[in-house]
Amino acid sequence: MSTPTDKKTEANGVTRRTAVKALGATLGAAAFAKAMAPLKSWTSELSVDEFLQKHYRELTPEAMQEVLRRLEQNTLEQYGAEVTIEDLPPIEGVQFGYALNLSVCTGCRKCAEACHKENNHDRATNNSYIRVLEMEQGSMDMERGTAAYDHAVPAPGKFYMPVQCHQCDNAPCVDVCPVQATWKEKDGVVVVDYNWCIGCRYCEAACPYHARRFNWKKPEIPAEEINPVQAYLANRIRPKGVVEKCHFCLHRTRKGKLPACLEACPTGARVFGNLLDPKSEIRWVLENKRVYVLKEELGLRPRFFYFFD
Repeated sequence: MSTPTDKKTEANGVTRRTAVKALGATLGAAAFAKAMAPLKSWTSELSVDEFLQKHYRELTPEAMQEVLRRLEQNTLEQYGAEVTIEDLPPIEGVQFGYALNLSVCTGCRKCAEACHKENNHDRATNNSYIRVLEMEQGSMDMERGTAAYDHAVPAPGKFYMPVQCHQCDNAPCVDVCPVQATWKEKDGVVVVDYNWCIGCRYCEAACPYHARRFNWKKPEIPAEEINPVQAYLANRIRPKGVVEKCHFCLHRTRKGKLPACLEACPTGARVFGNLLDPKSEIRWVLENKRVYVLKEELGLRPRFFYFFD
């Protein structure tokens, strides 16, 4: 017997239900049960309207406005905070890129703190889209770095490498998503539709930069600490049971502002801008500095670069 969700399809015919069926056919019974465990709580917290909502790219402008107003009302009811959630499309003629100067990063983690607050992360877990790795000088193997240091920085014999989503042009996270809940936008930002994500975490496993986060529980944020300026594909409060990631602060950058992590950096280690603008600072860095791409051998063509003075 078919249901309304069976009839709701994307351009390629993928629905949430058919995707779950495909996962069951691919995985063994035990592995499937474990992978789908978060889905039980995810579906129990969804309203009928949320579950039947079409994919982001199928919504009409009128339908999107209804979704945004519903999400704003949900935030008011659940968190006691009045917020404004926008749908911000990519800017024509813009391709975002990010570069980080490893010569001047001190490992202070102000960037991660700013990300935590800007993007309405769960306060209890102190989550952030940025991990700052303490590395041994002479090594560029991120797997040997540690994000758990608790001493004064910078420490002798160490350097610091912040890692976040690299917004890859050839993104493996996009390739493995069974319901196309994540995709690459025209300005180069890889985004997630949190209302479409089924929480299978395939994308999290596929990312070589460990840049994706999974919401194991409903985020806890005091009303007075919620950032009220939000976007649908960016920093709106994510529900339990979905994957999230850095989105280059598109609720800011698509309005001509800089990412929150960049503004918080006390040493000026971060550079952000339009790769198509030959006069931009990011282009100057790429053309004049010793630029390094993390895990370049994977051929993912990231838009996040490291450089040295």
